[in-house]
Amino acid sequence: MATTYEHDKKDAHDPALTQVSSIDEKGDLEKHGDKIVPNSEGVTEHELATLRHTADHLPWTAWLVLLVEVAERWSYYGTTNSFNNYIRAPLPPGSTTGAVLPQNRSSGVAGALGQGVQKSFAIRTFNTFWVYVTPFIGGILADTLWGRYKTIMVFSFVCIAGHIILVGSSTPPALQHTETAVALLIVSILIMGLGAGSIKANVSTMIAEQYTGKLRKETLPSGEVVIRSPAVTIETIYLWFYAGINLGSCGAISAAFIARDHGFWQSYLVPTCIFAVIPIVLLVGKKYYIKTPPRGSILVETLRCTWMCLRPAWSWNPRQLLHNVKQKEFWDIAKPSYYPKDNVPAKITWDEEFVDEVNRTWKACKVLLFFPFYWLCYSQIDGNLGTVAAGMTLNGTPNDLIQNLNPISLVILIPIFNYFIYPGLRRLGINFTPIKRIYAGFIVAGLAMLYAAILQKFIYERSPCHDNQPSACTDAEGNPLQADINVWVVCGPYILVAISEIFASITSLEYAFTKAPKRMKSVVMAFSQFQTALSSALNFALTAVNVEQKFTWLFGSFGVTAWVIGTIFFFTFRDLDRQEIELNQIGVGQRQGFKDEIPSTEKLAAELDVARVDHS
Repeated sequence: MATTYEHDKKDAHDPALTQVSSIDEKGDLEKHGDKIVPNSEGVTEHELATLRHTADHLPWTAWLVLLVEVAERWSYYGTTNSFNNYIRAPLPPGSTTGAVLPQNRSSGVAGALGQGVQKSFAIRTFNTFWVYVTPFIGGILADTLWGRYKTIMVFSFVCIAGHIILVGSSTPPALQHTETAVALLIVSILIMGLGAGSIKANVSTMIAEQYTGKLRKETLPSGEVVIRSPAVTIETIYLWFYAGINLGSCGAISAAFIARDHGFWQSYLVPTCIFAVIPIVLLVGKKYYIKTPPRGSILVETLRCTWMCLRPAWSWNPRQLLHNVKQKEFWDIAKPSYYPKDNVPAKITWDEEFVDEVNRTWKACKVLLFFPFYWLCYSQIDGNLGTVAAGMTLNGTPNDLIQNLNPISLVILIPIFNYFIYPGLRRLGINFTPIKRIYAGFIVAGLAMLYAAILQKFIYERSPCHDNQPSACTDAEGNPLQADINVWVVCGPYILVAISEIFASITSLEYAFTKAPKRMKSVVMAFSQFQTALSSALNFALTAVNVEQKFTWLFGSFGVTAWVIGTIFFFTFRDLDRQEIELNQIGVGQRQGFKDEIPSTEKLAAELDVARVDHS
């Protein structure tokens, strides 16, 4: 069937566009070099292939959203980073608050509930699982009903309620009744997780949609002509977003000292007060944020579009089904251009590009499904490496302070990658595309686990108690007896995991945002974050072996798994890197829109007119 769409489709698959996504595969651009890149401000394909790509300027509203994320993450990590000691260890000698008496602080560890390593692991793993399942709630509400701004505002008050319960449950009177304190802790985890997860899916999307620029040329003061690239700009936004996450995570540094010196209720009170800043920041920028309106039927339309294509291709034979799904014409049946102009089925309420967006979204989801194995490695820095540190010579350093090396490393390394490493690679003509970055993240995470496994073996050997439980080794009076290895030796895995996050975790956020339909970005972002929940479920299944006596085996297994899965990932998806520019162009320019809405460009113009009137 010959349609105008076929011509557009031909342009979308132009060899130049496909080839320039990888510098070493540009090929001959002579016959395409003068063509203007669709949806750009006069950039030709030759310029796209030969000029250096740089980030555009970030809007101030993006920085305001970043401030919300910093406060939210400060409150989250300021509480959860203390959970390991709070749940695992008993009250220190002579303490009613969980604080360590002054004379014992050189080697003492804060504690409160005394539930042991396995119960601590189970509760913390459930917390991680829960907080990465609930983004679906916030994502669905934002995309279909409330919009991102209102969703963040509503769930910020939900989260504050959970923080207040946690503070109350950790006061000295509450700690006298251990079972009650544990029950209240679980309640607070449920409420805070609902709030934090629902916020998480939307803040990570809202920050990137503040940027609305297009591909354009700009001459620098040096005289160099560069491309201001939306793709590089989104990459930069998420680098800064992740730096903000980890700047907030550094709040746990103060929490560790407050818990050790003054008790847990005061340690949890500080993050609660910081979280209260979020509604104020949201109100300050209310009139200025770019807000994508919700569409109540977007999820239904996405599933309907998928089912329309899947139904004729369906086979109970998995091999045949996979073959049918991979056919180029698989998605055609859901496109309006597939039918005569006056005979388009009523259930097709979308335009041509929406079908391509859905196709692109499913490709992205397949990429993200590999991440649970990456997060298995990351999960070890959340608690198990804190237990490792508890069996080492502390010299006055709180053992749960060590895990803050991860966010500190990220805060230092992210500007280095943003200003030097990534631009340096682009200057050298090396296109470090998303799939390659994610693969690098898997490899570095595996190295971190190998480091941890070797370190744990040495701790076993040098602990005064040769029972493979160094963190539980004490003298007759209950004071810790630690291996003669300085606690700062454990910094290696934290720094390596930080580097792996820059490659893999940040890129996953970027990938989820750029590959999702505009009206469904929160849900796709929630799916990206759900991979952490799946990792927690895998971890939970390993509770029986997640004990200190088996840490060497556990760390080593996770490292090998990261290398194997990462390699499979790379060879499965490396072709997507060649389509990167093409995929990012889908849905960017003028389009037909949904049947019950005016075209997106006209709607945007109308919204801008309203904004100008409001501003006046």
